Amino acid sequence: MGEVKKPQSRGVWPTVKPFVNGGASGMLATCVIQPIDMIKVRIQLGQGSATEVTKNMLKNEGFGALYKGLSAGLLRQATYTTARLGTFKILTSKAIEANDGKPLPLYQKALCGLTAGAIGASVGSPADLALIRMQADATLPAAQRRNYSNAFNALFRIVSDEGVLALWKGAGPTVVRAMALNMGMLASYDQSVEFCKDSLGFGEMSTVIGASTVSGFFAAACSLPFDYVKTQIQKMQPDAQGKYPYTGSMDCALKTLKLGGPFKFYSGFPVYCVRIAPHVMMTWIFLNQIQKLEKSAGL
Repeated sequence: MGEVKKPQSRGVWPTVKPFVNGGASGMLATCVIQPIDMIKVRIQLGQGSATEVTKNMLKNEGFGALYKGLSAGLLRQATYTTARLGTFKILTSKAIEANDGKPLPLYQKALCGLTAGAIGASVGSPADLALIRMQADATLPAAQRRNYSNAFNALFRIVSDEGVLALWKGAGPTVVRAMALNMGMLASYDQSVEFCKDSLGFGEMSTVIGASTVSGFFAAACSLPFDYVKTQIQKMQPDAQGKYPYTGSMDCALKTLKLGGPFKFYSGFPVYCVRIAPHVMMTWIFLNQIQKLEKSAGL
């Protein structure tokens, strides 16, 4: 993604290609990672360790529970990842052009990642809300469960019951978390690709695997605290008096810090890191393979 490429012919396809490629690679990666993501959410909701959560889910809900919310996860990738990877590609290409074709310094890549993350999260926030609610539904008492049948049913009912703006409930922490994640993920990936190729002399696949592992770690470390707050805000329910446990993201962060200390924000970090890193790796690998196919097909 950090390479200088020759100007492409004019037309619609060169413009939309980075977005199509990004969305497709993200959706393919999600199909593989969905069970780990489901376990991560349950850990954050206080249901125990990764082993306990997995055993209980398989015993009480069956194997299908691991793929609860897959439709929302795919919809999220079709919106969020399409927007963020496409935007990052366009921003870095324009920045390289302005830099006379020279590789970008790390801070410029980080700024491109922050911007791409904010845009992607704004577009993908409704699908993210549907995904969190579908994954958390089984943890609620039977009377409080929403029982969404799929992502589109979730979106329709949220609009019907709570209004259109409810689709962006928790959008603030979602955007901030996405900015942190994409700053870590995208900037470190491009930087690592340059390092692996130029300094270490790695081949193509070794470069992709090495760079994506580095970017996965930084994406997880930068974003988990924001992901924790976002999850708590999106899944909260009012009590008998209609009062929510948190008034907003800052209130949630302060109460969490007071009750659990700073390490509470890193609840489930090993699973989160294990989930983020493979998803990042597979996204880049799928993206690399899609670009190869397009090149061989002359697209």
